[in-house]
Amino acid sequence: MRIAIIGTRGIPNHYGGFEQCAEYLSAGLVKKGYEVVVYNSHNHPYQQKEWNGVEIRHCYDPECKMGTIGQFFYDLNCIKDVRKGNFDIILQLGYTSSSVWSWLFPGNAVVTTNMDGLEWKRAKYSKPVQRFLHFAERLAVKYSDHLIADSLEIQRYLGHKFKKEATFIPYGAEMFETPDQSVLADYDLKPHGYDMLIARMEPENSVETILDGVLRADRHRPFLVVGNANNDFGEYLKLKFAHYPRIRFVGGIYNIGKLNNLRYYSNLYFHGHTVGGTNPSLLEAMASNSLICSHDNKFNRAVLNDDAFYFSTAMDVAEHLRAVEKSAETYQHFLANNTHKIRTVYTCQNIVDAYAAHFEAIKLKDAKTQPALPNAVEVALYLENAQIL
Repeated sequence: MRIAIIGTRGIPNHYGGFEQCAEYLSAGLVKKGYEVVVYNSHNHPYQQKEWNGVEIRHCYDPECKMGTIGQFFYDLNCIKDVRKGNFDIILQLGYTSSSVWSWLFPGNAVVTTNMDGLEWKRAKYSKPVQRFLHFAERLAVKYSDHLIADSLEIQRYLGHKFKKEATFIPYGAEMFETPDQSVLADYDLKPHGYDMLIARMEPENSVETILDGVLRADRHRPFLVVGNANNDFGEYLKLKFAHYPRIRFVGGIYNIGKLNNLRYYSNLYFHGHTVGGTNPSLLEAMASNSLICSHDNKFNRAVLNDDAFYFSTAMDVAEHLRAVEKSAETYQHFLANNTHKIRTVYTCQNIVDAYAAHFEAIKLKDAKTQPALPNAVEVALYLENAQIL
């Protein structure tokens, strides 16, 4: 079976959750005997044509010159190349900037889309953009032969809103088994003597709320902010908290071993994501034996259950920072329960097996019926809304 994976900036991961998923999924599928092609941005740091048996195809990506609108052209370039590839299955990770081109998918391939989270709820988007994302969501559902939900909450949402069944396949993570305390020296840290978060610098990831809580707590231990802060919101945060040296913006870290050690030796690990399903960085924190304080929402609770602390406000953050010491015997069951979930449910192999089973089920189905081309109203809506991005 020949499979194309599109919708990411590419592998190996240098960006975020979908890239991490594409990385372990593609390599795992190759080991099972599938032929897999992953589409990469032309300016991805990895420029080889093969990675761990996965074929890499680089497509021109003008986002670096054009900003967000460039994502639309990158996705278009990927889809145009996919049309030449004679693929059996196209796995689309997300739909935000690709669904408007979905009618260009080749008719001889089956399209299955991981619908990600509720993109239109992201606080960084204006009301007009949120309306566009609702439109993009509908297009993705219409032009996908099958849907994948990484969360049971997303699965229920898609079934209720679109009356279309989605296959539940969460993300996975590898257990971190080899802690190395020497990594801390690079950041002048001591085991369990600091707290941290890892996130993209976006409003819906609660970074500002968490850091406001750090100031309220007035603890004199370092707080690490891991994530690329070279955007407008990141620059705003760095300016706002510039006079508080214990808050350290250390930028993006893409070495998984270094990240895992920082998570492992942290006191409290904050997960502030408010939009989405099963977040990969949350699973990685669980796999790294982190004591987690998570934003209180149904997506995070579906994964963590009662094995974490929760916050909604800066005051909540401050109270947890003042009260919680990871070494306390009281919290060891949190760590044990979360690592058990990683070992038994959210394993990378389980996820690879689930995708393989999904693809095999698709293969057994009858040939798909190609949906009609978008009608005049849809095209007009797209052209109108595209101007706002």
